[in-house]
Amino acid sequence: MLGETDYASLSVDAIAKRAGTSKPAIYRRWPSKAHLVHEAVFPVTEYTELPSTGSTLGDVREMMARTFALLTTPAALAALPGLVAEMAVDSTLHAALLERFVDVLSYGLDDWLETARKRGEVRAEVRPADVIDALAGIIFLALITHPETLDEAWMDRTAEFIARGIGA
Repeated sequence: MLGETDYASLSVDAIAKRAGTSKPAIYRRWPSKAHLVHEAVFPVTEYTELPSTGSTLGDVREMMARTFALLTTPAALAALPGLVAEMAVDSTLHAALLERFVDVLSYGLDDWLETARKRGEVRAEVRPADVIDALAGIIFLALITHPETLDEAWMDRTAEFIARGIGA
């Protein structure tokens, strides 16, 4: 539905009607529209399965491509401004959605880091949160500030920048 409307215009009534259920049934599963939208837009899927290209640079480049794909779906582009605005004024919502978003992005990251460390390609002190901040943060900011420049060359340069930053 977010491909058809923006986040602010999306109502739980409309979601329930489209799903063939009731508004109370929706609220039994999700405490708010934001929770429902977040789960629908950012599911644990193939995007969250970490690559294994055999090199940190290759893996980081693939993680960037998958994160970029996740953040640039029509639903994500429609949802993110509203979700960020709601999170800014509701600390409970902020904590809940941030925890889930980190869970989505960090799935398998501990194992990936351990494998990269064994290859001697990642420093011991690099934490999963560091990788998430670097990947999602740089992509999110770039989408806001200069989306027209986010091409394959930008992805390659940025992946190298991140890989060197976490590198041993």
